Amino acid sequence: MISYIKSLTNALCVCLLLFVNCTTTHGQQKADTSSKVPVEILSSTMFQAVQTDSGMLNKLIGNVALKQGESLMYCDSAYINVDKNNVQAFSNVVIVQPGGTQVESEYLRYVGNTRKAYLRSNVTLTDGETTLWAEELEYDLGTKIGVYTMGGTLQSQTTTLSSNTGNYHVRTKDARFTGEVFVTDPEYDVVSEDLGYNTESKVVRFYGPSIVTNDKSELRTSSGTWDAKNEVGHFVTRSSIKSGEQYVESDTMDYNRKTGDGIAVGNVIALDTAQKMTLYCGYVRYNEITRQMLSTRKPVMKQVTDNDSLYMRADTFFAAPVPLKKDTTFVSDSTITKSSTKKIDSLRSKAKNVVPKAAPLDTVSSDSTRPRYFIGYHHVLVYSDSLQARCDSISYSQADSVMRLMYDPVAWSRNSQITGDTILLYMDSSKLEKLYVPNNAFMVSQSGPPKAQLFDQTQGKTLTGYFENNTITEMVVEPAAEAIYYSTDESGAYLGANQAQSERMKVYFKNEQVNKIVLEQEVKQTMTPMQQVNIPTMRLSRFQWLAEKRPQSVQELFLYDPYADQRKELAADEERKGETEEGKTPPDDKKRNKR
Repeated sequence: MISYIKSLTNALCVCLLLFVNCTTTHGQQKADTSSKVPVEILSSTMFQAVQTDSGMLNKLIGNVALKQGESLMYCDSAYINVDKNNVQAFSNVVIVQPGGTQVESEYLRYVGNTRKAYLRSNVTLTDGETTLWAEELEYDLGTKIGVYTMGGTLQSQTTTLSSNTGNYHVRTKDARFTGEVFVTDPEYDVVSEDLGYNTESKVVRFYGPSIVTNDKSELRTSSGTWDAKNEVGHFVTRSSIKSGEQYVESDTMDYNRKTGDGIAVGNVIALDTAQKMTLYCGYVRYNEITRQMLSTRKPVMKQVTDNDSLYMRADTFFAAPVPLKKDTTFVSDSTITKSSTKKIDSLRSKAKNVVPKAAPLDTVSSDSTRPRYFIGYHHVLVYSDSLQARCDSISYSQADSVMRLMYDPVAWSRNSQITGDTILLYMDSSKLEKLYVPNNAFMVSQSGPPKAQLFDQTQGKTLTGYFENNTITEMVVEPAAEAIYYSTDESGAYLGANQAQSERMKVYFKNEQVNKIVLEQEVKQTMTPMQQVNIPTMRLSRFQWLAEKRPQSVQELFLYDPYADQRKELAADEERKGETEEGKTPPDDKKRNKR
């Protein structure tokens, strides 16, 4: 009997242990799935439970309605894996979420525990304002992010975007598109490899090579933003804008289509194909409406004419169309007075702070064929095969093809050097036709080898030179004309030095040397035999030979640094100062030395 009781007790203990263990295990399983929200069945025309190797499946047919949390699902038929909390839905699939988000497709595979929906065939995702179409879409009901990899199209109001792959974030309204991206909008079109778009702010972000076109311009970039609402762009990699006959490219660029303002920074190249002009510099501010331009940071301007190119450099350039009204900035005839140079001074000071803005319609036109004028100031260099020059300020108008060199100007043509208060160069295409110096005119050319230091010189109040094939052929000097020149015989041997004075003087050249001088009114002339000539004294009062200042090549204009000497002097001063400070004995050391 006792043994029976013991056996019964042991059996009860085993049963109790098994019960506790089963209860504990069941409790653990329940705890593992308690955080999972099951998919509920709201309705269906037909219901059938099917046992399969993967678990129990609920088969629903006709007017199927499901719910998980606040999300609703509708379809014609579905399978629900109760154990895994998964759903497969077929035909007329619709997912509805709070806030107006809705997804439609012909097929759905839904993972209830992760809330991931995998949709196929005629997929549509919409938040009420923006709609995304795709053949296949992965949609996260929790984050509200839709991802497609087999092509898709997003439409937001009037803007349509399509690409090979992409995603759309319903909450933030951000979309990202990659691979053959096309954007169509009434205001612009985009072709890109990688871009982002916010359907609310209308901001496009470029992450790869992209082309933006509209009725006015074409933009190329690979990184930056375009605000379609405000029509403002900011591009941080090498970008370009082409607007009609204008083209600009640079390392970074800002552009406002409404105002027409554009700012280009870093290795800027700006072209005006209508005027055959090219600008190279480090900074440009340009307005495509007024066609006004301000450029700084070592700007060099190139004018292509026939078979020659004229280059100009300055610290700053300002350019604009020639006004339709009478040009009050420049004097178009051959007389320049102090009052006209004051106008240039005023323009120079204003141009330092100029911000191109829309000008009155009667003075500025967007017609790209309109001639332009240019103003360059400080450390100006000019170079072409036939003409070189140096001055502080320069102006050039395509309306009259006159180049004005101001403030200590020097011009060189072949073997001749011209100086004066101001120099006017009259151009025809690439050729120099006439030169005019209105005050303190002086012209000099080297005669013979450089070591001989023989110079043919002419000076007077005004000087007018005439050119053929960019070579001076004739010159008129008046009044108070003076000349020193060396005459030669037929073999080229020097006969002597001629000194002449008259009220008016005509100088004729042959082979770029003085050939004949005709003196008119109050003539004075002497000739000194060559063996008696004191060459160093054969100099007119304005004589200066500035060959070392003559630009020698195009590269010199790009590399020229007018402040190099100042920087060297400052560096030398700092070095001397450092040496002086180093040589001083510290106060404490002086006291120790005394002790």
